[in-house]
Amino acid sequence: MYAPIELTSRTIFFRPDLRVMVVRWHTHVPLEAVQADYGRMLAAAEQFGFSDWLLDVRRRDQASAELSAWVSSTFYPVAVERLAPRRLRIAVLSSPALADTYRSDPDQRRYVAYVVDDARPFDLQLFADEGQAMHWLSPLT
Repeated sequence: MYAPIELTSRTIFFRPDLRVMVVRWHTHVPLEAVQADYGRMLAAAEQFGFSDWLLDVRRRDQASAELSAWVSSTFYPVAVERLAPRRLRIAVLSSPALADTYRSDPDQRRYVAYVVDDARPFDLQLFADEGQAMHWLSPLT
């Protein structure tokens, strides 16, 4: 029922038992291809009703400011609108190198501060451990 979806830059898996869409990046591609894959990712989330996402970016060793700006200012607001009334919740699983970039690069620091701000109409947290990320996404009981 929930077969993996292979995209240019990532693979989408579904965990219906946890109601989590798992997206694992596997390669770097040009910005336009990444944006197209984000669109396909959102379409899959809409189709199957998944608003809790684990984004595994551990294979990425860099984050472009252009992509971070687009994701935070364009993609996430569109995703929030299209998934409503469900609240979008995103656990980002990062490598140590990428986490260091988020802390040391001024542009990345600004984008991360923006997306993790509680004032946003979505929830996003950064993780180094997949178990902790999945626990954070677990439904509250």
